[in-house]
Amino acid sequence: MKIGKPATSAAGPKAIYHAMEKAFQSMKVTKAFKILGSLNQKDGMDCPGCAWPDPAHRSKLGEYCENGVKAIAEEAMDLNADASFFSNHSIFEMRKQSDYWLGHQGRLTQPMMIKKGDAYYSPVEWNTVFETIGKKLKDLQSPDDAIFYTSGRTSNEAAFLYQLFVRIFGTNNMPDCSNMCHESSGVALSHTLGIGKGSVKLEDFYQSELILIFGQNPGTNHPRMLSALKKAKEHGAKIVVINPLKEAGLLSFEDPQSISGLLGIGAPLADLYLQVRINEDVALVQTIAKKLLERSKKDPSVLDQDFISTKTDGFETYQNALEELDSEDLISRTGLDQKQIEEFVDLVSNRNKIIACWAMGLTQHVNAVDNIQEIVNLLLLKGSIGKPGAGTCPVRGHSNVQGDRTMGIWERPSKEFLDTLASTFNFEPPRKHGVDVVGAIELMQDQPGKVFMAMGGNLLSAAPDTSFTKKALENCVMTIHVSTKLNRSHLYPGEIGFILPCLGRTDIIQEKSGIQKLTVENSMGMVHSTQGNQPSRSEYLLSEPHIISQIASRTVGIEIVDWLSLIDNYDNIRDLIAKSVKGFESFNEKLKKNSILELPNGPREGKFTNDIGKARFTINSLPDYKLEEDELMMMTIRSHDQFNTTIYGMDDRYRGIYGIRTVVLMNKDDISNFQLDIQKPVTLFNEYGGKTREVKELTIIPYDIPSKCIATYFPECNELVPLQLKARKSNTPASKSVKVKIRQN
Repeated sequence: MKIGKPATSAAGPKAIYHAMEKAFQSMKVTKAFKILGSLNQKDGMDCPGCAWPDPAHRSKLGEYCENGVKAIAEEAMDLNADASFFSNHSIFEMRKQSDYWLGHQGRLTQPMMIKKGDAYYSPVEWNTVFETIGKKLKDLQSPDDAIFYTSGRTSNEAAFLYQLFVRIFGTNNMPDCSNMCHESSGVALSHTLGIGKGSVKLEDFYQSELILIFGQNPGTNHPRMLSALKKAKEHGAKIVVINPLKEAGLLSFEDPQSISGLLGIGAPLADLYLQVRINEDVALVQTIAKKLLERSKKDPSVLDQDFISTKTDGFETYQNALEELDSEDLISRTGLDQKQIEEFVDLVSNRNKIIACWAMGLTQHVNAVDNIQEIVNLLLLKGSIGKPGAGTCPVRGHSNVQGDRTMGIWERPSKEFLDTLASTFNFEPPRKHGVDVVGAIELMQDQPGKVFMAMGGNLLSAAPDTSFTKKALENCVMTIHVSTKLNRSHLYPGEIGFILPCLGRTDIIQEKSGIQKLTVENSMGMVHSTQGNQPSRSEYLLSEPHIISQIASRTVGIEIVDWLSLIDNYDNIRDLIAKSVKGFESFNEKLKKNSILELPNGPREGKFTNDIGKARFTINSLPDYKLEEDELMMMTIRSHDQFNTTIYGMDDRYRGIYGIRTVVLMNKDDISNFQLDIQKPVTLFNEYGGKTREVKELTIIPYDIPSKCIATYFPECNELVPLQLKARKSNTPASKSVKVKIRQN
């Protein structure tokens, strides 16, 4: 372990060094350059990391970031985890290893199977896999006894086939990773504006006057966003950051594609950095809104009066609710001072082209939907939706998580979507809502004997309440994981467990008609193709669409859909998408002509497609928790050497933490007040629902974080997040506002 000083600037020569070091450690130099030369380029491969959009004009030097290179190195590494690896490592031995170790054993190369009582996975033939899965699914008493999970890595083609198969099978049990991240965004935006997606395009950043960034760390989680922020600043935009932690990537950006950046000279980004207390964003935004309303009494132009009167509903009710709030109490809750508040108000008052960005710092709280709706209120006051340079920007953290939802991966599908499936394929899809992630884990725990299938992802490391989730998986009669790499979820199988290796983004997909392309949707509703350039490393590897179609043909037959003919040529799949999903009409033709497809987005054009046809002001509650003297508010965070549940390394370079992940970032005054010795380990513990949870042997690191707030790494401290602690309306686990206590070991 080594603790250094947190960085004040992101990217630059250090990022280049660490990215290339990771790439060349993982694969041959020639292979690395061939992949990176195609990454995020037109007709190339989409990065399997974040969903940040590609610019219209791609850089010839490379259209990728440090963590994008790390994502590629993880997927395309030369090392293989083949049958001999599994014969030498029991699941009990592997359970003792770290997530970092598990992910660095190599690519999976052939199907593996384990039965209850066995200690080792063994190779199995694909035909046996498909027949066994099909028989088990058909033997279930009800289709609702099966759960079909999806990760954001899955392509549009695979996601569409997956949801179609599952609905023909007869259930809407389709939890996905969106349930754990931006579900709150979708609920809030659908209610207020009419679509559960952001309203801006990348080009809007270059026309914006003010960019607000809430609860987000783009320097680690979507570094290419920093290029857009730098360009926005060059065009005159101001940037306000609202986040409990100071993050290097929001302070300054050393653009590695500029001379100054290569010399380590950073371009300042944040004009105002507000270290708000954990989950007090509603209090802050309501404070700003109250002050705008006060200023508008003297100067009506502070608000967009015409937009409010013609395009919105509920303004007077919202105004009256704000007037009843106590300003001093709101400011006190935020932990900020009056000067910071006034500076924020000044920036908002004088600008109308405002973009609000946010990530999981807003979405993973009990009041997460309120957080986002309150931000929408602020934008509505300024008329900052439906015009160039303004709007909503939920920043998605996985390459096609938004596309999966567009394709119908959702436990609560709309009547319109189900009606279209019914008329297109001549069957009656299930209408009863299925289970989301939290509901799925509860169902598997409470009712043993379920079948759990995961199309990518690592549910165990991503989900809250780790011990509870382990037992839920082990209660299953069958677990099926379609994966590229080994992960912790594979180590807690049901009575029968399958690991099914699939081709990744970097791999060539060869079917009967030739080499195939897939498509993905980025964070801003743009759909484009992706195609790998690496030959398959094993004769056993199949694409996700191929695996889905084989299982579907054995389970529901070919009367409704001729599954196997679809995978001869993936254009056939896209033709079905064109008939079934709004916005994808003539999908193949548009893709071949323009290489990109922009999906319909009413709010982007100033058209609000919710139930009232107007943008809706909402009344939102402040968090109602109260911390006792001996309690702290914990949020889980990622390190810089991490993407979702994938651990690239043991360092968090920007925060100055090296070689350790079992840490507690804590305010130095709190350390003193709790009489803690930073040289000794501590235990975090809490009690929710009558159950005590704890994580031992944690190291305290003094850090610049608001008082009574602490930060720990995910997934190491997921054990402390109770499953029942979830967002109202969206059911997203509240991993960023968990009450804990601390004791010295």
